[in-house]
Formats: sequence, C-alpha cells, structure tokens
Amino acid sequence: MTESKKREPQPGMNPADYWSFAEMAARRIAEELDDIDSVATKLIITLNRAANLVVYDLESTVHRPRGMSWAAFRVLFVVWLAGPIESGKAAKFAGMSRAAVSNLTNTLIGKEYLVKEPSEADGRTTLLRLTEAGVEYARSAFAEQNAQEARWASTLTDVEQQLLVMLLEKLISQRGKAGARLRD
Repeated sequence: MTESKKREPQPGMNPADYWSFAEMAARRIAEELDDIDSVATKLIITLNRAANLVVYDLESTVHRPRGMSWAAFRVLFVVWLAGPIESGKAAKFAGMSRAAVSNLTNTLIGKEYLVKEPSEADGRTTLLRLTEAGVEYARSAFAEQNAQEARWASTLTDVEQQLLVMLLEKLISQRGKAGARLRD
C-alpha cells in the first residue's frame, strides 16, 4: 500500500464520528497485529473517550466561563475539602504532578483564591489554604458542576450508576495487577 493510500479515510467511515473511528481502529489493529486483546483495547479507548468528553464538558460549561481551568478547579476542590494541605498531598489527591500543582498554585494565589502559609507543626512545611474568595469559588463552581454531573449521570439508571462506580473502583483498585505506574 502506498503512503498516500494509507492517509485516505477508510470506506464507510465518517472521520468526525468517534464510533466509526473506534470500529475502524479495532479492524485495523486486528489486521496489523496478532494476539491482540481487542476487548481490552475497546475498553480503554472508550474509558478514555468518556472521561475526555465529561472533562471537556465540565471545563467548557462551568470553569472556563468563570476564567478557570479544569486543572485549577481540581486543586481548589482538593484544598477546599482537605485543606489546609501540603502541596504534595494536594497533588496526590488531585491526581496531578507536584510541578503542575506548583504552577497552578501561583495562578490561584494571583487570583486571590489561595494562600501559602507555614505549617504550625513543622516550620519548614508550607500548607495551601483557600481564601474566603477561594471558598466561595469552590462552593459555587462545584454546585454548578454537580448539576451538570447529575445530568450526565441521569442517562443511566440508579443501578447502572452504582454498577459503573463499582466497576471503575475495581479497575482502579486492581491497577497493581496491570503493572500500572503511579504518580509519586
């Protein structure tokens, strides 16, 4: 097959249609490689797509109109619920790198949503704490976000929601069996 033919869309595939892409990807992978677990591939592709859709929706409908990113909200959310907290622990709870939290901390301090303060237990340790404006932002943004979360969840029955949570928790708790690398 020539290079130009490889770049042409596959017959019957709408390039803008994700499900067409997923089906085409499964066929192409099966053609290219032997001994592939196509169900595992479809699971991870679908999980990634679902997570990206939800995150994009929440960021574009709730946080960007408020001048905030999804990542910055995650830091505020963790500090709101667990703070005052060391930035390393905030990074772990938010599922982010320490460097990302450090960069976002500076932005959030500039917006007057967050302050750094020395720990009373250990003068060398710095804690992140929300300001009153940060608490108000976290509360109001989360209330708006939760309304959108509820709309997403309403597409499933109560039992389906509980089952999906159970399955995702199982996938996460068994990550060691997959040899998954974890963020420090």
